[in-house]
Amino acid sequence: MTHSDRIPITTKGFSDTIDLTRHVEDVSKASGISNGVVTVFCPGSTGSITTIEYESGVLDDLKKAIERVAPANIPYDHDKRWGDGNGFSHVRAALMKPSLTIPLVEGRLALGTWQQVVFIDFDNRSRRREIIVQVTGD
Repeated sequence: MTHSDRIPITTKGFSDTIDLTRHVEDVSKASGISNGVVTVFCPGSTGSITTIEYESGVLDDLKKAIERVAPANIPYDHDKRWGDGNGFSHVRAALMKPSLTIPLVEGRLALGTWQQVVFIDFDNRSRRREIIVQVTGD
């Protein structure tokens, strides 16, 4: 059996990080599926889905690490072509990936104690997005 739903969100850009855990849990429960997998996906090319401890120190540390790996203030060929200044956001999203798959065991997401499901928006402006959650199993 498969159950799909969407989570609408609004972001601020610039590594804005949104905790989706409760929403993903709600979709999982509504599916009626007990055992399987939950896939969380962000359509678009400037955001990422991952797990992290949703705590201000970790969030700040991650933003700093991402800035070191793909700095916002260097030239990107994407910006030369499109002139939108968000080349860094595409590179960051490609490195972090747009989706995440989580085991669903006895109706619960198999997450660690301090692990939350988050969306990170790397774009250089605010955005409205729809996160797709798909639960597959029995």
